Amino acid sequence: MNKRIRDKWKLAIYRNKQSGGYLLKKTITSKIYSFLRAALLFGVCFLIIQPLLNKVSMSFMLEKDLYDPTIIVVPRNFTTENYKLVSYLIDYWKSLRNSLIFSVIISVLQVASATVVGYGFARFNFPLKKFWFACVILVILVPPQTILSSLYLNFRFFDIFGIVEFFTGQTINLLKSPLPYMFMSLTSMGLKGGLYIFLIRQYYRGVPKELEEAAYVDGCGNFATFIRIMLPDAKPIITSCFLFAFVWQWTDSFFSTMFLGDISLLSRKLTAISQLLGDYLNGIGGGVRASIAYGQMMISTGMIMAIIPLLLIYIVSQRAFVESLSQTGIKM
Repeated sequence: MNKRIRDKWKLAIYRNKQSGGYLLKKTITSKIYSFLRAALLFGVCFLIIQPLLNKVSMSFMLEKDLYDPTIIVVPRNFTTENYKLVSYLIDYWKSLRNSLIFSVIISVLQVASATVVGYGFARFNFPLKKFWFACVILVILVPPQTILSSLYLNFRFFDIFGIVEFFTGQTINLLKSPLPYMFMSLTSMGLKGGLYIFLIRQYYRGVPKELEEAAYVDGCGNFATFIRIMLPDAKPIITSCFLFAFVWQWTDSFFSTMFLGDISLLSRKLTAISQLLGDYLNGIGGGVRASIAYGQMMISTGMIMAIIPLLLIYIVSQRAFVESLSQTGIKM
């Protein structure tokens, strides 16, 4: 065995001398590159995960642990009371149910409308097509805050070409209900709606037209071709858009605050934890005020409780999500 190893080393040294050190340089360069790549990936992952780890650590601490300089990550007094208190403050299970139902409905409406519009942009010619697609890009670029007042007035005094006011003498107030958000989602004007149209349009542009032509030859019309041929083929991008829409809707507090009124959602409750905690302490202690650090601890706990469902969804759907992204990248 020792002789065989020595022979291999002699052969490697001989080849290295014959090639002018090429084999050695290549091996060293490969090892250095692998090390630098691993260090870079570790650093990027740590930067992303480290804030989340800090919040997880804080959520299991007692308040006195926050003021102990010897405690950095691992809590000295482990407790789950923070989760119980936050669950009570934000009415967690009710908010979770409402958020799940609302996010699924809005995501389905957004993806359905974006799929139809994106397919139309990719496959059909119609008047002012480039202008309307420029409007889609404008929807992506313009922040929704810039049209806040217009959206508010439109749904506060909702009317269709003056018909409602003509017959009833007054407009309809749609605020404090899910209807405004549903209307916006159905018309591809919901949260990030322009982005979904763009992604689906790019996907359909990469699908060979021969598939549709073959369907037309077999007697399918435009609608049947879309439903039976093009829609099943677009499952990868539809999966991606649905997951993006669900996550963004889950964490949205802009549109939900403006339109939904008193409907209890996790995203809205998280922004009010400090106030809810203050009201709770005043009720049980008579004027007791929560410290800033304790309030941040409750916010961290609430964020972890809101993220957990998203992590579960990702664990369940990660295979389909990764496959959809890879296939989308190939076809685009």
